[in-house]
Amino acid sequence: MILQALTQYYERKSGANEGALPPFGFETKLIPVIAEINEQGSLVQLRVSDKESSSTEYIVPQGVKKTSGVAANLFWDNVEYVFGIDTKGKPERVAEQHAEFIKRIKSLDEPAASDKGVQSLLKFLSSFDPASLKDNLHWDYLLTNPNISFQLQGDSQLVCQRQAVIDTLRETKPQESSSLCLVTGERDEPERLHSSIKGVWGAQSSGANIVSFNLDAFNSFGKSQGLNAPVGKRASFFYTTALNHLLRKGSEQRFQVGDASTVFWAAKDHKFESSFATIWGTTPSDIKDDPDKYTNAVKAVFNAVNRGQLSEDDRDTQFFYVLGLSPNAARIAIRFWIVGTVSEFAGRIKKHFDYLQIIHGNNELEYLPLFLLLVNVAVQGKSDNIPPNLGGEVMQSILSGRPYPYTLFAAAIRRCKAEQHVNYPRAAIIKAYLNRFHNTEEIKVALDKENSNTAYRLGRLFATLEKIQEEANPGINATIRDRYYGSASSNPVAVFSTLLKLKNHHLGKLDNPGRKTNFEKLLGEIMTDIPPNLPATLSLQDQGRFAVGYYHQRQDFFTKKTSNESGELR
Repeated sequence: MILQALTQYYERKSGANEGALPPFGFETKLIPVIAEINEQGSLVQLRVSDKESSSTEYIVPQGVKKTSGVAANLFWDNVEYVFGIDTKGKPERVAEQHAEFIKRIKSLDEPAASDKGVQSLLKFLSSFDPASLKDNLHWDYLLTNPNISFQLQGDSQLVCQRQAVIDTLRETKPQESSSLCLVTGERDEPERLHSSIKGVWGAQSSGANIVSFNLDAFNSFGKSQGLNAPVGKRASFFYTTALNHLLRKGSEQRFQVGDASTVFWAAKDHKFESSFATIWGTTPSDIKDDPDKYTNAVKAVFNAVNRGQLSEDDRDTQFFYVLGLSPNAARIAIRFWIVGTVSEFAGRIKKHFDYLQIIHGNNELEYLPLFLLLVNVAVQGKSDNIPPNLGGEVMQSILSGRPYPYTLFAAAIRRCKAEQHVNYPRAAIIKAYLNRFHNTEEIKVALDKENSNTAYRLGRLFATLEKIQEEANPGINATIRDRYYGSASSNPVAVFSTLLKLKNHHLGKLDNPGRKTNFEKLLGEIMTDIPPNLPATLSLQDQGRFAVGYYHQRQDFFTKKTSNESGELR
């Protein structure tokens, strides 16, 4: 299913006018050096571009899979293969490489074999002397072994882009070894070694494979390597080209979720492709550089769902794919694969943000991005400490509509206790988990005075006791939260008797009698539904309710004014 969807994406993009993918047998490659030759086979000039510039990208014949042996690319390669210049002190090997480069060009069939550009290139290679370049302005750069290709003087394209070459490489020849391709269902010669996939975070820089068999233990029925899972040469080219395109540097259809390099695409061209990555706000720079872009992207999804702007065609036939890839030794592991329609995903994303809604400060983000959720459950708030599988699990739960992973909820509780602090993202995670798990609106967005749950009431009580202490001791450096939060949220019976005794001392220090009276009224209201025999322990879910109760009550204190002389809580 994954390879089929990628193959279909290639077929869609290869027919696009702009940003089209390379045709079968070709790839986009950085070629910083172009050797311009004339029809007589003489070198006219070397054109050297900035290696990092996009102007050095050319569509060239697909490169071979490099190993320790000698294997030349067609019409392009590094200096050692193309010019036979020794850059590493191995002259015999370089001579062999250069000979292999020429041999590949000579082995071309018609119509490429008789093409004017190809014939001129062979004349050049047959008479070329590497020593003639030593006085060239770019000699030192050539010794860094960059990639080189050729252009015939007067042409606007490379020799390898001439129509005769393209027609020859595109031609499909019948093979006796052809078999049914597992991706297309058509007969094709199986690809023994699939092209490498590059751009997966943490994988080898030279690329890794999704389909790979490199040990005898992985083989069966006497077949070796890619023949164990026969994928035709065309399908192999299509899916690897499409995936490398999605993973390319600067791609707007990829983002990082934990250790999973995540790519996404639609079955047909759709604007959802351009906004999907922005919705998640997966890095700090996404939010810091343009917070409005992130907020507007989320709002656009909300509006599309609320106003019914997604068409019937979108709901019924427009599929959307999300693929998470992570490194696994020399291979690439599929972390997650999620398929749904555009409207299904949009609706589930909206529900996710609805679940996360909780009262917060005016200067905080209205919609919490995925990255911010993950770093707030990581030790020391560092992205390096995010559990490797957690991001993918959260993504799966959101897009599939399933409950959030227990590990996310448990991590939020742990961080609240470890740091003695319930902040906005953690409170949102806890609220979202509890409501989604129980499929109810048990926890409201703001303070819920009608919620009689003991753990929730205890959280409110703890926040009120802390507030009394703060007002009784203005400028206090540490409150009861810094010392007692962990115990109060997990073993209330062992703590609250002490805290309630301290409360009397703190109330006695308040100068405003009206303020003292209103605090006592609030305490009475909160403690109405708390049983006299406090629970010895609270379950993890009740610890979550405690945290949200504490957070709600604190936010209620922050948002209401206490400036009237009677001390009334407003």
